[in-house]
Amino acid sequence: MNPLSPYLNVEPCCLMQDTDEFILPTGANKTRGRVELAFFTIGGCCMTAAAFETMNGLRLGLKETQSMAWSKPRNVQILNRVTRQGAPWASTLGSLALLYSAFGVIIEKTRGAEDDLSTVAAGTMTGMLYKGTGGL
Repeated sequence: MNPLSPYLNVEPCCLMQDTDEFILPTGANKTRGRVELAFFTIGGCCMTAAAFETMNGLRLGLKETQSMAWSKPRNVQILNRVTRQGAPWASTLGSLALLYSAFGVIIEKTRGAEDDLSTVAAGTMTGMLYKGTGGL
């Protein structure tokens, strides 16, 4: 019986790989460090807050202009509500994520270990700094 194609005639042992499928620079860790994860955390928090508050602004804009007929002024009012609603929350949550990430990196570099204690300490310090303006 002839094979269908010469390209399908492959030794199965050549397909099995026990090594990673990506190339790392010399001396690099196989896991992401806290600095690399900080970018994902900050961007993810900004985008999530913006998305939720944009949807909330759309809901409020539709609710406020319920009595108006579909027209340009109604569309403008809805759009204004959407843009005014999303930006402040995205900025606030992005700032909190930046503080949390910065504290996490500083604690990790100071202690020399990345564990749950560093994460809890970074969250605690972020909360204390954020709510510290209101007093004890």
